[in-house]
Amino acid sequence: MKTRQLADGGPVVGAIGLGCMGMSWGYAESRRDDEQSVAVIRQAVDAGVTHLDTADAYGDGHNESLLGRALEGRTDDVVVATKVGIVVDDLATRTLSRDGSPRHIRESVEASLRRLRRDTLDLYYLHRVDPAVPLEESWAQLADLVREGKVRRIGLSEATVDQAESAHRVHPVSAVQSELSLWTRDALAPGADMVRWCADNGASFVPFAPLGRGFLTGSFTSPSFEDGDFRAANPRFADEAFTANLRIVDAVRAVAARHGATPAQVAIAWTLAQGEHVIPIPGTKNPRYLAENIAAASLELTADDLAELDRVPAPVGSRY
Repeated sequence: MKTRQLADGGPVVGAIGLGCMGMSWGYAESRRDDEQSVAVIRQAVDAGVTHLDTADAYGDGHNESLLGRALEGRTDDVVVATKVGIVVDDLATRTLSRDGSPRHIRESVEASLRRLRRDTLDLYYLHRVDPAVPLEESWAQLADLVREGKVRRIGLSEATVDQAESAHRVHPVSAVQSELSLWTRDALAPGADMVRWCADNGASFVPFAPLGRGFLTGSFTSPSFEDGDFRAANPRFADEAFTANLRIVDAVRAVAARHGATPAQVAIAWTLAQGEHVIPIPGTKNPRYLAENIAAASLELTADDLAELDRVPAPVGSRY
């Protein structure tokens, strides 16, 4: 596995990380298999995937506990990132709220440490900025946790450039996590280019959903998902939008065919090509797909490939 540095002065990690959310909730929950997920996490680490991402909201703590179990005894060779600031009010209906208050952050870090079975969190994100709490107050509390040794680095998730600037004035932002893929390029938009902001400020940019929630793999032939699957209500997976968006997959397939690669590998390689500070975290609970994703680290897209992918049509349907 090729490696990249997580923030200026930070640890070296595998160029491709692992997003663990789908192991606990969000996608096809009827097929949740904790034993297989534990095996996949361990397989990932053995293959050089040393940056693993979770959050206290994923399954209302389940995902952190799952990751803690899988990594027990392995604290030196992995970087674990988790998040705070989204509260699960009702797990069954996935009713969520935000709480970025210093009190909530302090209570939550202790719970996350227990579930993850760790003494220190490697990277702790503010999962979403709470509009009811000044960002500077949330960020100051996170900075206090760094000074106390409970957290090594802090980051933001789905933040704006202005918010990142405000936080950075209080304490360095080590990473920003946002959605980025061949059909979601908001983080590259002029005037809101978070990928560039991270490069200019010594932070890593961590793309989640680099496979378009599975769509960019080309494995879906129709928008058929079980009740409760996030994608069942996602505008881009609605019938007419789904059909129109297959043009994007066709374009990715054309590039993949030239390299003897899969569409998923091209999609991940495209995110890697956005900068050496970019560390994507594709998620999977399938060992075959894990191996496929890892192989994307060795796929070198040419300038012509990237230009062709830049011409991929815009998606039909909003992101949420």
